[in-house]
Amino acid sequence: MPRLSLRPLLLTAPLALALTACGGADADSDGKAPAAAQAKETAPAGVAHQHTVLEAEIAARGGETKAGEYRIGYIVEAAEPWFQSEHGAHGKLVNREPAKNETHHIEIIPMEAKTGRIVPNVPIKLEVVDAKGKVVQAQELNFYHAEFFHYANNFSIPEAGKYTLRATLQPPTFLRHGASGEKPALSETVTATFNDVTLKAES
Repeated sequence: MPRLSLRPLLLTAPLALALTACGGADADSDGKAPAAAQAKETAPAGVAHQHTVLEAEIAARGGETKAGEYRIGYIVEAAEPWFQSEHGAHGKLVNREPAKNETHHIEIIPMEAKTGRIVPNVPIKLEVVDAKGKVVQAQELNFYHAEFFHYANNFSIPEAGKYTLRATLQPPTFLRHGASGEKPALSETVTATFNDVTLKAES
């Protein structure tokens, strides 16, 4: 990912210094927030940096939209290498260089709209659609550790031009806290569509 001139970013929902429970109990019976939660909220430096870099890259090399309970960003870069298991899920990690025909590394970042948190364990399929409505390539995305967590894959785009990116997000596979009768969070399939995305030769 390119190094960019970064600007300070106010996080959508910083981490509280203290939480009274892992469920939703964040208010007293009188409706007031607990005293600990009224203290100044902060986020670890790494979390703040992750969001600062993410916002800068979305602004410079991508875009965003809202779908369901998500704020979803995308970023387009040149095809990239990564580490992957040599033999099966638990094998030695080896570097995997981009294949000769791979032209772009397309990233999708699903964030919980209410909190700004990047959501893990989301099965995502990304389709690249040309001006005639033809899907030129469709791939399942991998989850990556980088300056910010994201989902991505390398794509082989046949020629430069404007394309539509269509990302389908299935419900995350993690369990959810909640009481009987509540609607589980992030429990619906959503589709995010990004129109007129210019895909050109990347250096």
